[in-house]
Amino acid sequence: MEEAVALSRKCLGTGKGGPFGAVVVKDGQIVGRGSNSVTLLNDPTAHAEVMAIREACKNLGTFQLEGCEIYTSCEPCPMCMGAIYWARPERVYYAADRQDAARAGFDDSFIYEELDLPLMERKIISEQHDRAIAENVFQQWKNLDNKIDY
Repeated sequence: MEEAVALSRKCLGTGKGGPFGAVVVKDGQIVGRGSNSVTLLNDPTAHAEVMAIREACKNLGTFQLEGCEIYTSCEPCPMCMGAIYWARPERVYYAADRQDAARAGFDDSFIYEELDLPLMERKIISEQHDRAIAENVFQQWKNLDNKIDY
């Protein structure tokens, strides 16, 4: 946890991104580090957890983090929790919580509230189009013999 918080502290005043840091640990060794790089990379998905997951997967040569733990300086936002679930680590440890982040100006409550609304009531409207075309691609995927399931 100390390394995750140290990474968050390094973001202070750098213009790189918000004060967030994360590490991925496997067998007691750090295999991935990440700090918030949203403004540096002009990438709204460049959160600390996502950056740490990307580095860990690259270093481990895998797209899943089975047997790993993630330490993060703050409770992961909804996007990061989605990425964490896809990566499948065994556990997540966090220091500050979402209320601490909100008091510092990083309030994700809007996203949590939006996700509970029906699609047509959200601020960003989602509409389904051309389902049959996309569904055909899924059928082709199901029939592949050489696919890698995940």
